[in-house]
Formats: sequence, C-alpha cells, structure tokens
Amino acid sequence: MITKIDDRELKEKICLQILEQLPEWFEIPESRTVYAKTCKELPFWADMEQNVARGFIAMKETSKYAVELYVMGVLKEYQRQGIGRKLFDSFYIYAKENGYEFVHVKTVREGMYPDYDLTNAFYQKIGFKELECMEDLWDAANPCQVYVMCVV
Repeated sequence: MITKIDDRELKEKICLQILEQLPEWFEIPESRTVYAKTCKELPFWADMEQNVARGFIAMKETSKYAVELYVMGVLKEYQRQGIGRKLFDSFYIYAKENGYEFVHVKTVREGMYPDYDLTNAFYQKIGFKELECMEDLWDAANPCQVYVMCVV
C-alpha cells in the first residue's frame, strides 16, 4: 500500500534502510546519508506492507514549474512487481494536484552499467523522455542522463 509519509525521522529511516540494501545503485555511504537527511524535508511516499517499507520515492521542487524525482528505491526482492510504478503514480498525482508542469529525474547514462540500464528502461517505460546527458556533472565514469516528462 502506498502511503504518504510526513514524519521526518521515519522518512530518513526508510530511505537509509532501503538504500543500504541497494549498493549497485547507491554504493557511496556518504551519498546515502545525504539522500536520507534531505528526504526529511521532502514530500515522500513509501510502499508499506505490515509496517515494513518495501520501496519509497521522494520529490524535490526545482522551480515553481518543475519537480525532480529526487531519489527512489525498491528492495530487490520486490522489484519488477509494479511497486515502482505505483510509487511514481502517487508522486505524479501529487505533482499534478500541486500545479507542477514538469517532472525530471537524473540517472547514469544508458550503456554504462547493467543495473542502471534497468533504471533507464523503467523511466522510459513510465513515460520519461531523454532531455540531455551532462557528461561532467558527476564524473566521467557516471555521465548524468536527464529525463523529463510533462505533467498533463
């Protein structure tokens, strides 16, 4: 069940617990900590089953017109079961209801790593379109692919 979480400490806890179990995407401990601390301040949804989080998504406003899918994670054993799509749908509905016109997300460019290829395929499947690739935003080994979607 997708639930909007407002408790700041719970958002941080869920984010950290899930990201720590996804080292293929979130291998740097310091970045996991930054994501978790930032999530405390952001709109945040989690897929909860018997008070256990199986996945989450957080939204960051980047302008009065746009929001970023700031961070998202679904535990491996629950991936490819529709949880990511349900989390995104809650995120999207909130964006639409709050008057945002665009949603964007950053990931590693397709073709760099198999795990990120799955991430790119997911974003494309739910309707994101390639906007640009910023080769030097992170580092040469991780070119930043930006996807965008209109909120209609």
